[in-house]
Amino acid sequence: MKRFSWQNIRLVLMLFLVVFLYSFTNIRNESRKINKLQVEFQGDNKMFLTNQMVNNLLIQNLGGTFSIQKEQVDLKDLESDLKKHPFIEKAEVFTSEDGVLITKISQKSPIARIINKNRNFYVDKNGSVFQLSNNFSSRVPLVQGSIEGELKKGFVKTFCVIAEDDFLKKNIIAIDIQKNGSMKMLTREYDYEINFGKPIQIEKKFKNYKAFYQYATKDSLIGKYKSVNLIFTQQVVCSK
Repeated sequence: MKRFSWQNIRLVLMLFLVVFLYSFTNIRNESRKINKLQVEFQGDNKMFLTNQMVNNLLIQNLGGTFSIQKEQVDLKDLESDLKKHPFIEKAEVFTSEDGVLITKISQKSPIARIINKNRNFYVDKNGSVFQLSNNFSSRVPLVQGSIEGELKKGFVKTFCVIAEDDFLKKNIIAIDIQKNGSMKMLTREYDYEINFGKPIQIEKKFKNYKAFYQYATKDSLIGKYKSVNLIFTQQVVCSK
Protein backbone atom coordinates (compact mmCIF):
# COMPACT_ATOMS: atom_id res chain seq x y z
CA MET A 1 0.00 0.00 0.00
CA LYS A 2 1.40 3.32 -1.10
CA ARG A 3 1.57 6.16 1.33
CA PHE A 4 0.71 9.71 0.38
CA SER A 5 3.46 12.15 1.09
CA TRP A 6 2.65 15.37 2.88
CA GLN A 7 3.43 17.18 -0.37
CA ASN A 8 0.76 15.24 -2.26
CA ILE A 9 -1.75 15.83 0.53
CA ARG A 10 -1.04 19.57 0.43
CA LEU A 11 -1.53 19.63 -3.35
CA VAL A 12 -4.89 17.86 -3.03
CA LEU A 13 -6.01 20.23 -0.28
CA MET A 14 -4.92 23.26 -2.32
CA LEU A 15 -6.85 21.94 -5.32
CA PHE A 16 -10.01 21.52 -3.26
CA LEU A 17 -9.53 25.00 -1.81
CA VAL A 18 -9.19 26.57 -5.27
CA VAL A 19 -12.33 24.79 -6.51
CA PHE A 20 -14.25 25.83 -3.39
CA LEU A 21 -13.19 29.48 -3.64
CA TYR A 22 -14.02 29.57 -7.36
CA SER A 23 -17.48 28.07 -6.78
CA PHE A 24 -18.12 30.38 -3.83
CA THR A 25 -17.06 33.45 -5.82
CA ASN A 26 -19.17 32.40 -8.80
CA ILE A 27 -22.27 31.82 -6.64
CA ARG A 28 -21.74 35.13 -4.85
CA ASN A 29 -21.28 36.92 -8.18
CA GLU A 30 -24.47 35.44 -9.65
CA SER A 31 -26.48 36.34 -6.57
CA ARG A 32 -25.32 39.97 -6.68
CA LYS A 33 -28.01 42.45 -7.69
CA ILE A 34 -27.83 44.76 -10.68
CA ASN A 35 -27.13 48.19 -9.20
CA LYS A 36 -26.43 50.31 -12.27
CA LEU A 37 -27.15 50.56 -16.01
CA GLN A 38 -24.37 51.69 -18.32
CA VAL A 39 -24.96 52.43 -22.01
CA GLU A 40 -22.09 52.79 -24.48
CA PHE A 41 -22.72 53.94 -28.06
CA GLN A 42 -20.31 52.50 -30.61
CA GLY A 43 -19.03 54.56 -33.54
CA ASP A 44 -19.64 58.23 -34.30
CA ASN A 45 -23.35 58.13 -35.12
CA LYS A 46 -24.78 59.00 -31.69
CA MET A 47 -27.96 60.35 -33.18
CA PHE A 48 -31.35 58.76 -32.85
CA LEU A 49 -31.15 57.28 -29.36
CA THR A 50 -30.14 58.71 -25.99
CA ASN A 51 -28.82 56.93 -22.91
CA GLN A 52 -32.15 57.44 -21.18
CA MET A 53 -34.09 55.93 -24.10
CA VAL A 54 -31.94 52.78 -23.99
CA ASN A 55 -32.21 52.63 -20.19
CA ASN A 56 -36.00 52.79 -20.47
CA LEU A 57 -35.98 49.93 -22.99
CA LEU A 58 -33.83 47.84 -20.66
CA ILE A 59 -35.95 48.54 -17.58
CA GLN A 60 -39.11 47.74 -19.54
CA ASN A 61 -37.64 44.40 -20.65
CA LEU A 62 -36.51 43.67 -17.08
CA GLY A 63 -40.04 43.96 -15.76
CA GLY A 64 -39.99 47.58 -14.69
CA THR A 65 -36.88 47.53 -12.49
CA PHE A 66 -33.18 46.80 -12.82
CA SER A 67 -32.74 45.95 -9.13
CA ILE A 68 -32.76 42.18 -9.66
CA GLN A 69 -30.19 39.44 -9.25
CA LYS A 70 -27.71 38.94 -12.07
CA GLU A 71 -28.69 35.29 -12.43
CA GLN A 72 -32.26 36.37 -13.26
CA VAL A 73 -31.15 38.48 -16.21
CA ASP A 74 -31.41 36.74 -19.60
CA LEU A 75 -28.74 38.61 -21.56
CA LYS A 76 -29.62 36.98 -24.90
CA ASP A 77 -33.26 37.99 -24.54
CA LEU A 78 -32.24 41.57 -23.76
CA GLU A 79 -30.00 41.70 -26.84
CA SER A 80 -32.74 40.20 -29.01
CA ASP A 81 -35.33 42.72 -27.79
CA LEU A 82 -32.97 45.66 -28.31
CA LYS A 83 -32.19 44.57 -31.88
CA LYS A 84 -35.91 44.79 -32.68
CA HIS A 85 -35.79 48.55 -32.15
CA PRO A 86 -35.88 50.40 -35.51
CA PHE A 87 -32.78 52.49 -34.76
CA ILE A 88 -30.53 49.72 -33.40
CA GLU A 89 -28.28 47.71 -35.72
CA LYS A 90 -26.28 45.76 -33.12
CA ALA A 91 -26.56 45.27 -29.35
CA GLU A 92 -24.29 43.56 -26.84
CA VAL A 93 -25.35 43.18 -23.19
CA PHE A 94 -23.25 41.81 -20.33
CA THR A 95 -22.74 42.28 -16.60
CA SER A 96 -19.63 43.24 -14.65
CA GLU A 97 -18.53 41.63 -11.40
CA ASP A 98 -19.64 44.66 -9.40
CA GLY A 99 -23.24 44.51 -10.64
CA VAL A 100 -23.22 46.90 -13.60
CA LEU A 101 -25.38 45.96 -16.59
CA ILE A 102 -23.37 47.19 -19.58
CA THR A 103 -25.04 47.67 -22.96
CA LYS A 104 -23.09 48.44 -26.13
CA ILE A 105 -25.24 49.87 -28.92
CA SER A 106 -24.50 50.38 -32.62
CA GLN A 107 -27.16 52.57 -34.20
CA LYS A 108 -28.29 52.35 -37.80
CA SER A 109 -26.64 54.92 -40.03
CA PRO A 110 -28.87 56.40 -42.77
CA ILE A 111 -27.44 57.14 -46.20
CA ALA A 112 -30.58 58.72 -47.70
CA ARG A 113 -34.02 59.96 -46.75
CA ILE A 114 -36.80 58.68 -49.00
CA ILE A 115 -40.09 60.44 -49.74
CA ASN A 116 -42.53 58.36 -51.77
CA LYS A 117 -46.34 58.24 -51.80
CA ASN A 118 -46.78 60.05 -48.49
CA ARG A 119 -44.14 57.82 -46.89
CA ASN A 120 -41.07 59.37 -45.32
CA PHE A 121 -38.25 57.13 -44.08
CA TYR A 122 -34.51 56.48 -44.00
CA VAL A 123 -32.53 53.77 -45.79
CA ASP A 124 -29.18 52.38 -44.62
CA LYS A 125 -26.22 50.79 -46.42
CA ASN A 126 -27.87 47.36 -46.27
CA GLY A 127 -31.01 48.61 -48.00
CA SER A 128 -33.04 48.37 -44.80
CA VAL A 129 -35.62 51.10 -44.29
CA PHE A 130 -36.50 52.60 -40.92
CA GLN A 131 -38.59 55.42 -39.54
CA LEU A 132 -37.57 59.00 -38.89
CA SER A 133 -36.57 60.11 -35.41
CA ASN A 134 -38.09 62.84 -33.27
CA ASN A 135 -34.75 63.13 -31.52
CA PHE A 136 -32.49 63.88 -34.48
CA SER A 137 -32.67 64.64 -38.21
CA SER A 138 -29.79 63.24 -40.26
CA ARG A 139 -28.24 65.36 -43.02
CA VAL A 140 -28.43 62.96 -45.94
CA PRO A 141 -29.65 63.41 -49.54
CA LEU A 142 -33.42 63.79 -49.88
CA VAL A 143 -34.68 61.25 -52.41
CA GLN A 144 -38.03 61.62 -54.18
CA GLY A 145 -39.48 58.47 -55.72
CA SER A 146 -39.46 54.71 -55.26
CA ILE A 147 -36.27 52.74 -54.65
CA GLU A 148 -38.00 49.35 -54.78
CA GLY A 149 -37.71 46.90 -57.65
CA GLU A 150 -34.85 45.45 -59.68
CA LEU A 151 -32.81 48.66 -59.45
CA LYS A 152 -32.90 48.88 -55.64
CA LYS A 153 -29.35 47.57 -55.19
CA GLY A 154 -28.13 50.14 -57.68
CA PHE A 155 -29.92 52.97 -55.91
CA VAL A 156 -28.54 51.91 -52.53
CA LYS A 157 -25.03 51.64 -53.99
CA THR A 158 -25.38 55.16 -55.41
CA PHE A 159 -26.38 56.50 -52.00
CA CYS A 160 -23.45 54.62 -50.41
CA VAL A 161 -20.93 56.10 -52.83
CA ILE A 162 -22.22 59.57 -52.00
CA ALA A 163 -22.15 58.91 -48.24
CA GLU A 164 -18.59 57.58 -48.31
CA ASP A 165 -17.13 60.42 -50.40
CA ASP A 166 -16.50 63.73 -48.62
CA PHE A 167 -16.94 65.82 -51.77
CA LEU A 168 -20.13 64.11 -52.94
CA LYS A 169 -21.56 64.02 -49.43
CA LYS A 170 -21.19 67.78 -49.18
CA ASN A 171 -22.26 68.48 -52.76
CA ILE A 172 -25.27 66.26 -53.55
CA ILE A 173 -28.36 67.27 -51.54
CA ALA A 174 -31.35 65.87 -53.47
CA ILE A 175 -32.14 63.06 -55.91
CA ASP A 176 -35.26 62.63 -58.02
CA ILE A 177 -35.91 59.07 -59.23
CA GLN A 178 -37.91 58.94 -62.46
CA LYS A 179 -40.39 56.18 -63.30
CA ASN A 180 -37.86 54.57 -65.68
CA GLY A 181 -35.20 54.44 -62.93
CA SER A 182 -33.15 57.40 -64.12
CA MET A 183 -31.89 59.81 -61.47
CA LYS A 184 -31.61 63.57 -61.48
CA MET A 185 -29.56 65.24 -58.77
CA LEU A 186 -29.34 68.71 -57.26
CA THR A 187 -26.26 70.27 -55.70
CA ARG A 188 -25.78 72.48 -52.68
CA GLU A 189 -23.81 75.31 -54.29
CA TYR A 190 -25.08 75.59 -57.87
CA ASP A 191 -28.42 75.59 -59.69
CA TYR A 192 -27.69 73.11 -62.46
CA GLU A 193 -29.36 69.69 -62.59
CA ILE A 194 -27.27 66.53 -62.87
CA ASN A 195 -28.75 63.95 -65.23
CA PHE A 196 -27.20 60.80 -63.76
CA GLY A 197 -29.28 58.21 -65.57
CA LYS A 198 -29.88 54.74 -64.18
CA PRO A 199 -27.68 53.41 -61.34
CA ILE A 200 -25.07 51.75 -63.56
CA GLN A 201 -21.34 52.52 -63.87
CA ILE A 202 -21.82 54.61 -60.76
CA GLU A 203 -18.16 55.15 -59.85
CA LYS A 204 -17.28 56.11 -63.44
CA LYS A 205 -20.07 58.68 -63.62
CA PHE A 206 -19.08 60.30 -60.33
CA LYS A 207 -15.43 60.31 -61.40
CA ASN A 208 -16.46 62.19 -64.55
CA TYR A 209 -18.51 64.62 -62.47
CA LYS A 210 -15.56 65.38 -60.20
CA ALA A 211 -13.35 66.04 -63.23
CA PHE A 212 -15.99 68.35 -64.70
CA TYR A 213 -16.42 70.18 -61.39
CA GLN A 214 -12.70 70.75 -60.99
CA TYR A 215 -12.38 72.08 -64.55
CA ALA A 216 -15.51 74.25 -64.48
CA THR A 217 -14.70 75.90 -61.15
CA LYS A 218 -11.22 76.84 -62.37
CA ASP A 219 -12.62 78.61 -65.44
CA SER A 220 -15.55 80.19 -63.57
CA LEU A 221 -17.97 78.53 -65.97
CA ILE A 222 -19.81 76.36 -63.49
CA GLY A 223 -22.43 78.96 -62.54
CA LYS A 224 -23.56 79.29 -66.18
CA TYR A 225 -24.69 75.70 -66.67
CA LYS A 226 -28.31 74.58 -66.37
CA SER A 227 -27.72 70.85 -66.74
CA VAL A 228 -24.85 68.37 -66.53
CA ASN A 229 -25.38 65.05 -68.30
CA LEU A 230 -23.41 62.06 -66.96
CA ILE A 231 -25.27 59.33 -68.85
CA PHE A 232 -22.57 59.03 -71.52
CA THR A 233 -19.62 57.72 -69.53
CA GLN A 234 -17.07 58.72 -72.17
CA GLN A 235 -17.86 62.41 -71.78
CA VAL A 236 -19.78 64.98 -69.76
CA VAL A 237 -22.37 66.90 -71.77
CA CYS A 238 -23.33 70.31 -70.39
CA SER A 239 -25.92 72.85 -71.47
CA LYS A 240 -26.27 76.52 -70.59
